[in-house]
Amino acid sequence: MYKTHHICGHQDYFEYTFFSRYRSFPKKTTVPHHQSSDMTTRDCSSHHSDASRRRKMIRRCGCPIFILFVMLIIFLIAFAILKPSKPRFILQDATVFSFNVSGNPPNLLTSNFQITLNSRNPNGKIGIYYDRLDAYASYQSQQITYATSIPATYQRHQEVNVWSPFVGGKSVPVAPYNALSLDQEQTRGAIKLVVHIDGRVRFKVGDYTTGTRHLYVRCPAYINSGNSAAGVSVGNSAVKYTLTSTCSVSV
Repeated sequence: MYKTHHICGHQDYFEYTFFSRYRSFPKKTTVPHHQSSDMTTRDCSSHHSDASRRRKMIRRCGCPIFILFVMLIIFLIAFAILKPSKPRFILQDATVFSFNVSGNPPNLLTSNFQITLNSRNPNGKIGIYYDRLDAYASYQSQQITYATSIPATYQRHQEVNVWSPFVGGKSVPVAPYNALSLDQEQTRGAIKLVVHIDGRVRFKVGDYTTGTRHLYVRCPAYINSGNSAAGVSVGNSAVKYTLTSTCSVSV
């Protein structure tokens, strides 16, 4: 009897311990079926709304970009077919009114001369806008005159323009070694200068105009002042020298 009572007592203790622990486990929360369905519907509708907005945004942004891309391709093809060329410049002549080196030691230059520039647009279907043009002279890579502005103009295809600006300056500071070299060349009767044309240009193809580009023109000018037959007197101590030198052009 004692043994049987001990086994039963052990079993009662086990059952009590097990069910006590089971009751302490957290209960699973169950969401009602209709609430779960509402949440799923809202999530789906929100997802579809976001996707629709994204598609509309892509269509709105994609169409203009595509049109611009097509226009760019057409322009590049037309530009390649037309083969645009740089304008051509020729320095025809230079009329020297004054050219004197002064100072002790020599470091100042007073000069005044008029140059004649011939510009031609070789393109058959492309026009050129000259938005800004400045002319000046240099000697051994140093600018020795002030810049003179040439009026802005539009050059039609295969058109020729002729400009005759005055360049020079009074008592323009010059490096002493350049001033001395200029004085020696003038004494010998042969001065080697470079006429520069710096500016901004645009090309016009049909109704389209390109962006602004920098124009660099370099024209060698060999003034043979020691040979009276090389120039023609055109006034009081003014001599016109024919040069006809082809200029280098970069755009």
